[in-house]
Amino acid sequence: MKILAIDDQQLVLLPIQKRLNELGYQVFIETDPVKGLEMFKTIHPDLVIIDINMPNVSGLDLVKSIRERDSNTPILILSGNTQDQIILQAFELGVNDFMKKPMSLNEICARVQNLIGGSLNDKVPYKGDHIMIQQRCVGVVIPCFNEEDRLLSEEFLKFIKTNSGYHLCFVNDGSTDNTLEVLHTIQNGREEYISVFDCEKNGGKAEAVRQGMLFLRKNEQLDYIGFLDADLSTDFADFDDLVKSIESSNFQIVSGSRISRMGANITKESSRKIISFTINYMIKLILSMNFKDTQCGAKIFRRDCLDVAFNKKFITRWLFDVEIFMRMKLHYGSEQAKALICELPLKRWIHADGSKLSMKDSLKIGIQLVQIAWHYRKEKSNRNIKTEQLNDLVNPSFLN
Repeated sequence: MKILAIDDQQLVLLPIQKRLNELGYQVFIETDPVKGLEMFKTIHPDLVIIDINMPNVSGLDLVKSIRERDSNTPILILSGNTQDQIILQAFELGVNDFMKKPMSLNEICARVQNLIGGSLNDKVPYKGDHIMIQQRCVGVVIPCFNEEDRLLSEEFLKFIKTNSGYHLCFVNDGSTDNTLEVLHTIQNGREEYISVFDCEKNGGKAEAVRQGMLFLRKNEQLDYIGFLDADLSTDFADFDDLVKSIESSNFQIVSGSRISRMGANITKESSRKIISFTINYMIKLILSMNFKDTQCGAKIFRRDCLDVAFNKKFITRWLFDVEIFMRMKLHYGSEQAKALICELPLKRWIHADGSKLSMKDSLKIGIQLVQIAWHYRKEKSNRNIKTEQLNDLVNPSFLN
């Protein structure tokens, strides 16, 4: 039996295709609804699976076009759009079933079998992995410098296998060991879910993250893009909480926070606690914003603010997080920036042995913070001058 699945996000389609193929169905996938309609005419599927929210042509328009040609082929809607009006309209157009994202992959398979009967391989046992098909797709940048011996390859592969809608981008920051070869091994055969961006020269974590974010921005199926440390000191469960927070709110940035709280497992060396406290105090003075932990290596962004945060190179190698918040403050104004950025306490954060930030680096941070304060104060001043000059052109003083 043939199934045609149409969704503008390939990361949603791939796990569905894989599981249904395992059950013996022949599954065709298409991310362009116009091409999907042409494919429908060509392959004459036994079932069509359609998403509603797609660019240019909506899923409901696609259903209407299919029903004008064929009134019998079953249509299953998989959508994050849960408005009653939309659901009723879909059934009025002739769909046979409607499932709301997020949804269990096992349930999708059960609904498919209910609509078109058993597959050629209907003795395949029930899958107990509880993979959920999400309504959003997320890109994650993971900067890597000499991670050959520390990279938790199995953890990354396990996450990709059991979590739909994620694409990992490993950025090799000019490593001098075999990190790049390790990354290509992880990527091999998983190119849809994993990409490797190679910076031939070491530019520091700031530039590695920036290059990765700009690279993933080209992938239009990604709703949110963030970054995570390669040592997984913040684990994927906490990162997924950041994603859930941003998709259920109006925040532009959700940042992890390593503050101690009841029920959380936050561990640091005592010397790092003292340094962190001092640095955070200085950062609060510079930002004039009450952030408790700007430097946590886990953050998620809406696409809307990526230009503001990452288009220009950072002036520091380690404190780019502070620069991101400074750029947001400069662009949106202090009060609006505070409303657009959220700190979410982590349930777990462990300082990993072999961290690249040494005590010597920590001593340089004070100087770098002064550089940041001076640089962005100067940029704000230049913007104010340009604004005044523009106002003078629009409203010449001799007219007043």
